[in-house]
Amino acid sequence: MTILQIDPNAPQWVHDAATAILYAHIGGGTLGMIAGTVALFSRKGETLHRAAGTVFFAAMLTMAGVGAAVAPFLEDPASTVAGIMTFYLVLSGWMTVRRPEGTVGRFERAAVIVPVLVALSGLTLAYLASHGTLHLLKGQPYQAFYVFAGVGTIAALSDLKVLWRGGITGAARLARHIWRMCTALTVATGSFFLGQQKMLPAALHHSGILFLPVIVPLLTMAFWLVAVRFWASRPKPALGEAR
Repeated sequence: MTILQIDPNAPQWVHDAATAILYAHIGGGTLGMIAGTVALFSRKGETLHRAAGTVFFAAMLTMAGVGAAVAPFLEDPASTVAGIMTFYLVLSGWMTVRRPEGTVGRFERAAVIVPVLVALSGLTLAYLASHGTLHLLKGQPYQAFYVFAGVGTIAALSDLKVLWRGGITGAARLARHIWRMCTALTVATGSFFLGQQKMLPAALHHSGILFLPVIVPLLTMAFWLVAVRFWASRPKPALGEAR
């Protein structure tokens, strides 16, 4: 989390705006992590899951949107790319289940450019970091930028596959929704529990415990990806046959 540095002599409305932006970013991230956790462990398709998912969607777009918009002014390339990537993942994951099965629209055709740019940005920043002092770029190791490149590449290939097929259905549609939302949640938990340890009790700093909330979304994602594929592959009972 980056904080806007405001000139003490700036007008009061500037300070108020900076405070509102900061609260929106923190509030969105906090609410997003809570709602995302509820959606993660609630039964898929049920009322609780849908309600938590809606809150997660709005909160994460707020958090990521603010971060992506503010970070360039703070010369924080990692937060800029992370914010754009997270915003895209949440929005495209949401649209996946809102779009009727087997169809694509203008959103999908336009949005594919985002992961391509994220991947290219990740590679470019990784190169700059690897040639920087101590292999760092604005305090971030070059390996971190390869994560953006990898996620962006996977997302771009996934989008192109959807466009090529003219849409997706069934288990593939659910899997697309799951991995995008879970990856976005992982970015949020990682940014807070690993990137903002100064906000946590000193006893937890650099503790392995802080990796737990980051790993859990990934493990749960793996479980649900296997689960939806398993249930989709089960033979369907014939008409009139007992279930």
